[in-house]
Amino acid sequence: MIRRSGMVLAAALAVAFGAGAARAETVRVTAAYYSDKTGPYFDKMAEEFHKANPGIDIKVEVVNWDNLLQKLQTDISGGTNADISIIGTRWLLDFVKDDQAEPLDGYMDQAFKNRFIGAFLAPGQIGGKTYGLPIAASARAMYYNKDLLAKAGISEPPATWDELAKDAEKLKAQGIAGFGLQGKAIETDVYWYYALWTYGGDVVTNGKAAFASDAGVKALTMYKSLIDRKLTEDGPTNYTREDLQNLFKQGRVAMMITAPFLINQIAAEAPKLNYGIAPVPKETRNATYAVTDSVVLFKNSKVKKAAWKFLDFLFTKQPRVEFTKGEGFLPTTKAEAEDPYFTQNARLQTFVNLLPSAHFAPTVTGWEDTAKAVSDAVQSVYVGQAEPGPALKHAADLADQALGK
Repeated sequence: MIRRSGMVLAAALAVAFGAGAARAETVRVTAAYYSDKTGPYFDKMAEEFHKANPGIDIKVEVVNWDNLLQKLQTDISGGTNADISIIGTRWLLDFVKDDQAEPLDGYMDQAFKNRFIGAFLAPGQIGGKTYGLPIAASARAMYYNKDLLAKAGISEPPATWDELAKDAEKLKAQGIAGFGLQGKAIETDVYWYYALWTYGGDVVTNGKAAFASDAGVKALTMYKSLIDRKLTEDGPTNYTREDLQNLFKQGRVAMMITAPFLINQIAAEAPKLNYGIAPVPKETRNATYAVTDSVVLFKNSKVKKAAWKFLDFLFTKQPRVEFTKGEGFLPTTKAEAEDPYFTQNARLQTFVNLLPSAHFAPTVTGWEDTAKAVSDAVQSVYVGQAEPGPALKHAADLADQALGK
């Protein structure tokens, strides 16, 4: 009986330990909210991945962009962060400096690297190492309402800022807001960079604020002139990017600059809207803003191999095409770029054609504080509380402090 009991106990322990060995690992994912499709997409990918890899569970949490950075910083400080997360690539350097992001090169072979369009992989590389993979990418172009322009006797979208002002005057005479100008919330600074870059200026040069230049003053003066002449919507500082997009979908503003994802919104919410997409108006040169969001693996993850396996899956063709189509972004991998949805989409090709003149947010520490200083400066000018030159100079001083200069 003693021997039998020992055998039964040994068998029970073997089963218990065997079950423990087979217990699934859990990979926690923090996904940034892009649209109502974001959560269902990641839930679907988690389910598909788990079916092929039953030893790995994927747990997804979707977080709004406005709260994402603060949540990540709080979670990391408390040791409760997810294993992988989407971040704004502009935040990446700070995560790297704080030794929180895992270098990914040891997980990647050359075939994996070759999946990507080089221009979109590069922003995730710092100091010769890859820390972020481009999960989302976009550029900016000008949307214009063809019917509203035609009503004002305008046959083609403006190619320059001078032409835009003249066209907006004609639209104003018809009781139409000509140019939608963002002045509130996230990317208020970016909406001004469009003009800054086309005037030949830049935001940061050699790690130091460069926007308080002659080009910067001219660009901001031009925007202020549009406001003063009532060629924009009333009170731009009351309008976010999303607000402007809604005005455009409603036919209440004739022209505005934004990203490819508005195409999907129009198709769903305003399918009869007769519109086109053109390059950002220029002064001395063409320019646009290109953006990537990166997915990173955190150094303190206890399941790095499993997390990497999920990342590898996400960057295969079918998951990439489904995500990019659903959210209205540009392809970041060569395989998805070859999908007919992208090759046969003339509107998306307008954005792709602008990429050679694209500017990315600089990879610098203190970027969020720099962006806030610029946003505060342009808002003060828009409402008439400051002049362009002094406002930009003050913002540059604040930015240099944030940049460590």
